[in-house]
Parts: sequence; structure tokens; C-alpha cells
Amino acid sequence: MDSIKLMMEEHQYILRMLAVVRKACLLIMNGEAINYQDFDKIIDFIRNYSDVHHHGKEEKLLFNEMVEHLGALGSKMVKQGMLIEHDMGRLYVHELVSSLERTKQGDEESRIDVIANAISYTHHMKRHIDKEDKVIYTFAKRQLSPEIIDKVNRDTIAFENIAKNNGIQDYYISLLKALEKKYLN
Repeated sequence: MDSIKLMMEEHQYILRMLAVVRKACLLIMNGEAINYQDFDKIIDFIRNYSDVHHHGKEEKLLFNEMVEHLGALGSKMVKQGMLIEHDMGRLYVHELVSSLERTKQGDEESRIDVIANAISYTHHMKRHIDKEDKVIYTFAKRQLSPEIIDKVNRDTIAFENIAKNNGIQDYYISLLKALEKKYLN
């Protein structure tokens, strides 16, 4: 298994969900009621597929090896770049959840915050994914030794097998497809 290739493939699923988020926000902007059940599904996907599953592999496997084996530059790229960006994405999602809760309680003005945080998250993640695909992963492949890349690949297989046994990949890709069918067709 090529762990970096797999992470890039996962980015494509995340980008597809970002397209759903934009369409859901467009409906809100056009005056439609917020579909809280769909936003719950979107947030579930973001938190559990994008963050726990995908970022989990990056943070626990690839990024740890980069910090350990690529010196100051590798450490800086991870600790002052990617991990901060992961936290920024989590902040947008936290604020999105808070905004949704306020709108449920009747605060109409918070509809603006729902859109603002959801769209900010999409913009942030698009830039983040582009940076990982074009810079971080390329740097890791070029600079980490073949032995370390093999270790990351083996660890990724184990990580993926646990997730597969729990139905993570199938569940979240099915959830994505259902939301795409609703919002993008």
C-alpha cells in the first residue's frame, strides 16, 4: 500500500464533501431553512472521516516520522504548518456547530455565522489539501528513507484494517454519495 497515494485519494472524498457544503450554504443564502439533519451528517463526515480517519493517519503516522527523521525543516513543516492548519479546521467546525445550535434556538442572525464558518472551512481545506498534495507529501516522499516510507505504509495498512473492520470507509463514502445525490444532482 502506498500510504501517501491513499491519503491523496482521501483528499478527493473530502473535496467532494466541500462541494456539498457549498451547495448547502447556497440554499441557506437563498432563504431556505437549514437542514439540520444534513448538517449533522456533514459534520459527522468532517469530524470522523476527514479528521479522525484521514488526519489521524497523517498525525500519528506520516507527520511523526517527518518530525523524527527530517530535522528542523520537517519539524517546522509539521508543527508550525500542518498541525496548526488541522486545528484551524477544527475551530471552523466548532464555530459551525455553535452557529447551528444558535439558529436552532431561534437566533436568525446566526444563519450568517453558519454560512461564514462553513464556507471558511471549505476555503481553508482546499488550500490545505493543495499544500499537502503538492508540497508536504512530495517533500516526505523525497526526503524520508525508503525504510521509513515502508514503515509508514505498514502502519497505514494496520490503521486501515482497523477502520475497515469498523466499517469507517464504507459508511462515510456512502454518506458522501447520498449527500452528493441530494445536493449536486
